[in-house]
Amino acid sequence: MSARNYLLAFGAFGIGTSGYVVAGVLPDVAGDLHVSASTAGQLVTAFAIAYAIASPVLGALTGHWERRKLLIVAMLVAAAGNAVSAVVTNYPALFGARMLTALGAAVYTPVASGVAAGLAEPGRRARDIALVFGGLTIALIIGVPAGSLIGGVVGYRGVFALVALLCAAAAAGLWWVMPRVSAPAAVSLRARLAVAVDRRIGALLLVMLLGCTAAFSVYTFIRPLFAETSGVRGGAASLLLVVYGIGAAVGNWVGGRAADRFGSRGPLAVSLGAATVVLAAMPLELETVATSAVALAIWGAATWSTLPVVQHALLTVSSPKMGPVALSLNASAIYLGVGFSSAIGGVVLRVAGPLALGPVAAVLCLLALGVVVRARAQVEEPVPVAA
Repeated sequence: MSARNYLLAFGAFGIGTSGYVVAGVLPDVAGDLHVSASTAGQLVTAFAIAYAIASPVLGALTGHWERRKLLIVAMLVAAAGNAVSAVVTNYPALFGARMLTALGAAVYTPVASGVAAGLAEPGRRARDIALVFGGLTIALIIGVPAGSLIGGVVGYRGVFALVALLCAAAAAGLWWVMPRVSAPAAVSLRARLAVAVDRRIGALLLVMLLGCTAAFSVYTFIRPLFAETSGVRGGAASLLLVVYGIGAAVGNWVGGRAADRFGSRGPLAVSLGAATVVLAAMPLELETVATSAVALAIWGAATWSTLPVVQHALLTVSSPKMGPVALSLNASAIYLGVGFSSAIGGVVLRVAGPLALGPVAAVLCLLALGVVVRARAQVEEPVPVAA
């Protein structure tokens, strides 16, 4: 495996920690800024919606940039956003800082995926993409729980400062190690958006949107859910998040290999079916620490195995020119789902309480499974290039 892919994964780790760390310090943010947990959770929405909107727009505006330079600039913007998050003292300012962070993430993730896919050896494309996105799962294993634990010592502002340093280190590594990579053929914003109209691309994006909405509507508010079920708090809750992250890493690894070997529809159906069952039964599964650990490991594996599979499917049905565009739109779908999730989860938390989070998410996951069953995701004709 090329060292450059590990470097891209390290950058994805910084991006993933930037996006997810709020979930690990949510109670501290809410308490310090004197807002409710559901309101603090909307910081995730700010990041996600900004990402979803910015990804295709910035992709079009920076489409002619050399890839190494673009990756470095994206990481520096993410570092700046986290640095601002560390020093602001009110909720609106933190809301804006999270949006600034998202602009860097919106550029980095699809570009890193495209570089990894373009440089992959035959038969290893899904695995190389999975490695890059493995950085996001490592953020769940290490970044979020560590942020939660470190936050108890340095405060949540100190956590944001450390994430800023992490992103800056990734930018330095890219500058030092990554070779220059030419930009792909330029694609207009209109052409980028037109790709989503293709029924196969649209179906895959819908699967990712529903799946991410389901997953993060629970994950963002997992600490209130722990408190309502097993009563786990503090370090024990952080360790359970590590278990979830380990499951996610395993699922990401297995999903990439399954997609290379079996295609997309079967692995997607299995992973979404497993996630649906775990989420539906979550109020019962989280009653003890032991059962919580098992449920979170399975849930993490099922959820994160879908990502490389969908990425592989998008590249399969896209023309070479439009493949990076499809990955960019998929990144938007991921974070649009994350944005919807915190809004939906916040409403569920206020109206029905934490125990309803899993069953509501299971319905969304079941809808995604229905899309997979109906869609022909592995048709290999290229998506027409819009004018």
